[in-house]
Amino acid sequence: MRQFFRVTELLKEPYSTILGYPKATKAQLKSRAMELKTLGIDGVSFEGPMEINKLNVLGKGYAGIVVMAKMKTKKVALKIRRTDSPRKDMRNETILLNVANKVGVGPKLIASSKNFVVMEFVAGIKIYDWVSNLKGKGSTAKMKNVIKKVLTDCYKLDEAGLDHGELSNITKHVIVGKNITMIDFESASLERKSSNVTSASQAILIGSGLAKMVSKIYKLPPKQKIISVLRNYKEEKTRQSFDEVLETLKLS
Repeated sequence: MRQFFRVTELLKEPYSTILGYPKATKAQLKSRAMELKTLGIDGVSFEGPMEINKLNVLGKGYAGIVVMAKMKTKKVALKIRRTDSPRKDMRNETILLNVANKVGVGPKLIASSKNFVVMEFVAGIKIYDWVSNLKGKGSTAKMKNVIKKVLTDCYKLDEAGLDHGELSNITKHVIVGKNITMIDFESASLERKSSNVTSASQAILIGSGLAKMVSKIYKLPPKQKIISVLRNYKEEKTRQSFDEVLETLKLS
């Protein structure tokens, strides 16, 4: 059975090492615990595919640690700002996730503060693991459905002028479960030229470990043909040029 630790318990070892990762003073920990209570967080559960100091977490990046938490009876994902993060607060990431949400992309933003972002908990597995396990009848249709959803989300972000920034290494940034969700907007930017469709297409379809697995399940058009329509999309960035990408990939 899932165990949730109350916020006060996070002040003690070993849980405090996650609340103030990698290192925090008692005052910092106390301040963070107060912040969590203000956000309405009732408890944290240590489970997930990654391990830090013998505690499991949902994810770890250079700016934060993601754990499962609860607000009353609702499960949520809680991103904790690392004490050694180059970012002084979570304000920018909150703004960027909000922009993504406005076009229907990413986990839904629930609340945020200086050191935390509370988001919808997305159940499922990372796209690389999902593709690794995909076999049997209907595999091609399932694969096409996932790729189409990812690329459509990428097009929505391109239209919004938001560059995700990490999609050339897409393996960690898409969760496949009941829904297909792009996650982790900590490196996103509204300043850079957005290249989500091209970055994601190259990562899923051209020259990567993931692309090799995809090509075994679903017969892709010649590489040069994919590169050509992507180049055209990059220049035009119109709905028509995006539809041509989908048509070439037999996803329309």
